[in-house]
Amino acid sequence: MARISGVDIPREKRLEIALTYIYGIGLPTAQRICASADISFDTRVRDLTDEEITRLRTFIDANLKVEGDLPPRCRTRHQRKMEISSYQGLRHRRGLPVHGQRTHTNARTRKAEEDRCRKKKVRK
Repeated sequence: MARISGVDIPREKRLEIALTYIYGIGLPTAQRICASADISFDTRVRDLTDEEITRLRTFIDANLKVEGDLPPRCRTRHQRKMEISSYQGLRHRRGLPVHGQRTHTNARTRKAEEDRCRKKKVRK
């Protein structure tokens, strides 16, 4: 397996498909990477030479934000809403559904942490 940006890409796949296993690279970006590295995107990963893998690595590291380099968008959005104390921020802080869903009978996954803290009633 070739290792690019901390991800083992599958050996049996075509290069353009294998590159999409890296978070932050889709099919159009993978095709652009192959074109700029002068590698046919129809070649299998197992057929790549070490020099071609090095070219791919250097291009991706120099020109793209992938995996851990991508900005954590959702976390920053939630943090901002919590800081300004908006209604959605309060729902995020309490671990409840944010978009107006009913909570009387549903939302068990969002309320799971709260349920673990509650003690069950003991019958005598």
